[in-house]
Amino acid sequence: MMKGFAAALIAALALASGAVAQDNANDPVLLRFAVLGDAEPKPCALFPGVEAAVVDVNALAESGRIDFVVGVGDIAHKGTGIQYENVTPALQSLTRPFYPIMGNEEHNDTVERYLEFASQWNPDITEPSYVRDPGPVVMVHASPDFGRDFNDDGIDWIVEQIAAAAPRPVFLVVHAAQAGVYPEDADKGVHNPRFQEVVGQANLAAVISGDLHMDMDRTVHSRQIGHVHYLHIPALERTKIPDETHHTPMYRVFTVLEGGEVRVDTYETGNLEPLSRHDYSFTLPQ
Repeated sequence: MMKGFAAALIAALALASGAVAQDNANDPVLLRFAVLGDAEPKPCALFPGVEAAVVDVNALAESGRIDFVVGVGDIAHKGTGIQYENVTPALQSLTRPFYPIMGNEEHNDTVERYLEFASQWNPDITEPSYVRDPGPVVMVHASPDFGRDFNDDGIDWIVEQIAAAAPRPVFLVVHAAQAGVYPEDADKGVHNPRFQEVVGQANLAAVISGDLHMDMDRTVHSRQIGHVHYLHIPALERTKIPDETHHTPMYRVFTVLEGGEVRVDTYETGNLEPLSRHDYSFTLPQ
């Protein structure tokens, strides 16, 4: 059985390698990163979706290119020690740097506890929110101040970071987008009205969020509102919207091309070919 799995994996890697090589040859890639969605499994602290996604992302990194991996929060259900402890080996096995933020689940315990484990996944993580400059875009990783929301100081910090990056484009990583962006659960999200100042920044290109646990096949997961593109990252362990009857672990990969095009691909775990039905692309603001 293991031999059959190994053969299938080798074949899939060969296909993925060819696809990536052709992509690089035809349109140079400036940046490519994977994004993992919510985990927080229940009732048992088991992480098969996260583990499968890590295996796949490592394979994509080996066969082509993944520069780093982003997490959108809600890794540990209720912020419990057993959840943090059980997921840590999988996240430590990523072969590319992992950049997580907090979600509302982590806020069920302390920021200090989250940072204790986040620093085990990536020793560079010393604060819940931070800014990174990987090249063609600036990444602003903003953990919520409480629950899934921001206080005014948090809003001020985000606006300052986006403004400081101008005129370069910014990808904002948050646990939840503002309430109303996804009508599938319009009441859930950031409610601070000053978040409109954030999305009003001219150089904000995309808001990358999780939280809603939406089924990619039964919801509208990617959309543009004004000049900002909103990209939902599906949950790896549990699907909630539109219901909990069907769950398929998926993650997304963002590719920034030399001409300013951004391609967002969606992968089902165990399949190293992106799902064409979930393709999304946009152009960075100039």
